[in-house]
This record gives sequence, C-alpha cells and structure tokens, in this order.
Amino acid sequence: MKLGLGTAALGRPQYINVRLKDTAFSNLEEFRKQSFYVLEKAYNSGIRYFDTAPGYGLAEELVLKWLQTKNDSSIEIATKWGYTYTANFDVNATIHEVKEHSLAKLNEQWNFSKKLLPYLKVYQIHSATLETGVLENTAVLKRLAFLKKEHNLKIGLTTSGTNQVEVIKKGLNVLIDGKQLFDVFQVTYNFLDQSLQEIANELNHQNKKIIIKEALANGRVFRNSDYPNYSDIYSTLEKLADTYKVGIDAISLKYCEQTISKSTVLSGASDQKQLQENLKMNLFSLSNEDIEILNSFRVPNELYWNERKKLTWN
Repeated sequence: MKLGLGTAALGRPQYINVRLKDTAFSNLEEFRKQSFYVLEKAYNSGIRYFDTAPGYGLAEELVLKWLQTKNDSSIEIATKWGYTYTANFDVNATIHEVKEHSLAKLNEQWNFSKKLLPYLKVYQIHSATLETGVLENTAVLKRLAFLKKEHNLKIGLTTSGTNQVEVIKKGLNVLIDGKQLFDVFQVTYNFLDQSLQEIANELNHQNKKIIIKEALANGRVFRNSDYPNYSDIYSTLEKLADTYKVGIDAISLKYCEQTISKSTVLSGASDQKQLQENLKMNLFSLSNEDIEILNSFRVPNELYWNERKKLTWN
C-alpha cells in the first residue's frame, strides 16, 4: 500500500485549506468518534503507515487510543516534535499553533509520544527550517541520535517552503558519531510544487524513506474561482478524472506516487468518504502522456508558497 494516512484533519477541526465554507464543529466527542472511525477504515482498507504530531490537536492521543485496539506489528506510526497546538478547538482562534525547536520542547513532547511505542517507528522534526537553526543544534541532534539508538527509531524531518531542497541537503549532511542522523524525509510535493524531483533520486540512492505530504496542495487542485490562473489546469484534471472514473484527489495522489519512486503518499482525509475517494488511486495508472501533462503544471516555488501563505484556517 503506497498510501498512508496523515492525521492533521483528524486531530483538530480546522486546517489550512481552500474549502468553500468552514467545517461544522460543535461536539468534540462526536469529532473524536468520527476521527476514530477514519483510522479504523484506513486500517481495514490496508493502510499501515499513520502520521501524527502533538501539533495536530488530539491526534496523538486519538492514535494511541486506537492502537490499544490493535495487535499488528505491521503498523507504522510516525510522529513529530516542534509544534504546540494552541487553538484549543476554538473556531475563532487567531493563533492555532506555535513552533519551537528547542531541546526542552523535544523532551516535553517526547514524554507523551513515547507512549506510541512499540508502534512508533519514525520520529521527526516538525517543519525543519534553516531559520530555526535546528539542524545545527548539537544538543537536539544528539538527543535525537540517542532516541534513535535507544528505541530503534528512524529519525526524520518534514519540510515546507521555497527552500525544501536546501533543507533536505543540509539534513543529509548531519552526522552524529560519523553516521547520518536522518533516515526519513517528509516533503511537500504535488504537480504545482515539483521541487522534490530535484533530489528524489539522491534520496533513493541513499536508501532514505520519502513521505509525500500536501499532495492536494491544501485543496488548490480542485476547481476554485479564486485561482482563475489555474483554469486550464482544472479543465485538464477534470478530463483525467472522467477518463479514469475517479476524483481529482485520486489523480493528484497517483501523480505523486508514480513520479517519486519508493515513496509513501499521505492522505489527509478528514472523513470516511474522502478516504474512500483517496483510496481509488490504487485502481489505475496514469499514462506517460498524462504524467507529461501534469508535469507541465509546475509553478514557480515563490508563487506556490505565496499562495499557500494566504490560505486561512477553516
């Protein structure tokens, strides 16, 4: 199964997206129950890679509770440290998360994340950047190396922004006691931002695990009147979806899987219907001509990320 499940939308009712209206949210217990059902549906559909984080509201807690119903060593849990969820499920919150790449935050968040063991296989820096200096923080890097050895973990980092490739290259050069620290790279990738292609072969050559996030570009792959510049793209995607009898989400996910070999692509489904549609990526393959067309949709990195910065939490 090349599809994994990300839990950002399962752990908090709002996320950066281009939905037409806010997600209905009034009952935390009902929200929790629906999210639990999505985890179960994903598992029953063959998904075994689940990505979570303390920055995703109640996601880690939810995943932990769900794991207590399982006895399956093939389940892989990945979590992260570095973001704290601050919105407290308030739909009117102006600040939803706070980033901190300190040793104190690592230790604080590990204290809960370690409860996910033995299913926890991947531990990542959440949105590593050059600006926070986390890839030069010796105390943090040594602590991660200790956790890697102590608990037989793969250590990873996630990336966002215009300089993803630069961050990945720096990560590849991080050595602790002469050994590379990072084994997993979770990268924003889709047919609008194709920068991962520049370094994917090198990552595969070095036997690194590639996880693809934001394959649907926070919803921008779906027709939206706010993006008239994407009109031709939307028309082409709709034709491809009609040809293969699937949704645009499945086309977008399949593109990622086929163009980045040995990758796991994350579904960000917030409900069972979305997950069912995402799973249709397993029913078909895009032709070489289809791939070439989708490759032509690449936009400049600065444009992609400037658009993303303008998206609201909903």
